[in-house]
Amino acid sequence: MAGGVGVSVEPNKNYPGTLTWYAFWACFVGAWGGLIFGYDLGISGGVTSMTPFLKKFFPKVYQKEIGNKSVNQYCTFDSEALTLFTSSLYLAALLSSLFASKFTKRYGRKRSMLIAPQIRPWLIGGVIFLLGAILNGAAVNLAMLIVGRILLGLGIGFSNQSVPLYLSEMAPYKHRGALNNGFQLSITIGILAANLINYFTDKIEGGWGWRVSLGGAAVPAVCIFLGGLFLPDTPNSIIERENPKEAKEVLRKIRGTNDVDQEYNDILAASEASKKIDDPWGRLLKKRKYRQHLIMAILIPFFQQFTGMNVVMFYAPVLFKTLGFKNDAALMSAVITGGVNMMATFVSIYFVDKAGRRFFFLEGGVQMVLSQIVVGGLIWKLIGVDGIGTISQGYAALVVTFICIFVAGFAWSWGPLGWLVPSEIFPLEVRPAAQSINVAVNMFFTFVIAQIFLKMLCVMKFGLFFFFGGFVIIMTIFVAFFMPETKGIPIEEMSQVWKNHWFWKRFIDDDRDYELEDKSGINI
Repeated sequence: MAGGVGVSVEPNKNYPGTLTWYAFWACFVGAWGGLIFGYDLGISGGVTSMTPFLKKFFPKVYQKEIGNKSVNQYCTFDSEALTLFTSSLYLAALLSSLFASKFTKRYGRKRSMLIAPQIRPWLIGGVIFLLGAILNGAAVNLAMLIVGRILLGLGIGFSNQSVPLYLSEMAPYKHRGALNNGFQLSITIGILAANLINYFTDKIEGGWGWRVSLGGAAVPAVCIFLGGLFLPDTPNSIIERENPKEAKEVLRKIRGTNDVDQEYNDILAASEASKKIDDPWGRLLKKRKYRQHLIMAILIPFFQQFTGMNVVMFYAPVLFKTLGFKNDAALMSAVITGGVNMMATFVSIYFVDKAGRRFFFLEGGVQMVLSQIVVGGLIWKLIGVDGIGTISQGYAALVVTFICIFVAGFAWSWGPLGWLVPSEIFPLEVRPAAQSINVAVNMFFTFVIAQIFLKMLCVMKFGLFFFFGGFVIIMTIFVAFFMPETKGIPIEEMSQVWKNHWFWKRFIDDDRDYELEDKSGINI
C-alpha cells in the first residue's frame, strides 16, 4: 500500500536493476556482520542452562533447579544477576549505536560496519571486541562475564547500525530486499551455530564447555575481518566523503554497466542536499517532513522486539527447561528452533522482492499470533498456574512444533523486514541518524526484554505468550493501515512512497522544504 489500498509507485526505469556478481559478493560478505549479533543472541541462553555454568556463577539459581521439585517451575530461573549477564550486551550496543551515525557519515559504511572486528586505523575497536570474547571465555567471576558482554555489545552497536545501510545502498533496487535479508540470514546462522555449539560443549567432561561457547564469539569477528578487507564502500558513502570519481567507478562495477548516470546523479543530488544540513539529528526530530521516518525508526524496532521472538532465541534452552524438558532435550529443542529460523529466512529472501514487504508482515503476524495462542493454551493445560507438572513426550513435541511455527512466521516477516524496511526508507541526509535511532530503539527494547523476561515468566506464567500475542495483533493492524509498500523502489526515489500514502502524504510538501510554526514560533 504505497498510497491508499493497493496503490503502487513505479520505479525509475533508467536505474540498472541487474544483479552482478560483484554486487552479490559485496552484499554477501557485508551481511556477515549479522553473525556476531546472532551468535551472541544464541549463545547466552544455552550457557545459562548448563549446570556447571550455573553452579559457578549463579549458585542460587542452581540450588533452585536441583532443589525442591514442588517449586514453581516458572520461577526457577528468576535471577537479577542472570538477566544482567544476558542483557548487559544489549545496553552497551544501544550506547555505541548512538555514536555510530557520525562515524558512519564521516568514515563510511564499511569502516563503521567493521569497527568491531576490523583493524588498521580503527585497531582499538577490534581489540575491544576480541577482548570481550576472551574475557567471557576465561571468566572466573560474574564481573568478568559482565565486562566481557559489554565489550562485545560495543562492537554489535556499530555493526547493526551500518550493515543494513551498506546492503541497501549496494544492492540494485530489484534485488534489495533479498540481499538486505542476508543480514537476517547471517543472524539466524549465528544463532543456529551457537545452539549447536552449546549442545556439544555441554557434553564436555569437566564442566568447562561453556568457556568454548562464550570464547567462540571471536570466530565470527575474525570471519568478518578477513572478508571485510576486500569490501568496497558504497557509492553513497564515497560521494558523501567527496570522492565522486571513485563513487561513479564503484557504481559502474556493482551495476555491471557504464549507463549509471541517472542513479549517480540522484545520489549526487541527495549528497549535495545532505551537505547543507548541519544537524541531521535535529532535522529528523523537528521537521514535519521527516515525521513518518522518525515514527518508523521507533515503531518498527519496538514492534520487532515485542513479537516475543528474542525471548525464544536467547532464552530458548531456559524456556524449554522451565517447561519440563531435560537439559539435553532443551538444548536440542533450541537447535531445532534455530534451524527453522534459518531455513524460513530463505523464504523471505526468495519471495520478498516478488510478494512485497507488506504481504510478509501481514501473513507473518497472523501466523505468529495464532501459534502463540496455541502454545500459551498448551502450557496452561499442562503446567497450569502453579507451575508444577510434567510434559509428556507427545505434548512436548506439540509445544516445540507450534513454537517452530511461530519462529518461521517471524523469520520471514518481522525478523528480516525489521532491518530491511528502515534501511531503505530514510533519505540520505538523515539516513545515518535515523538508522542509529532504529538500532538504539532495537537494542533498548532487546535489553528491556532480556532484563525482565525471567521475572515476567515467573509472574505472568503461560500468560506471557498471550501478552506478546497481543502486541503482534497491534503491530499487524499498524502495518495494514500505515506501512507503505517499498518493493522495487530505488532508495533515492523513496519519497514517492510517502507522497502517495493516504496518511503520510499530509506531512510531505511536493515542492518545498519547509517548516511549520505554531504561534509560539516552535517548529512542529
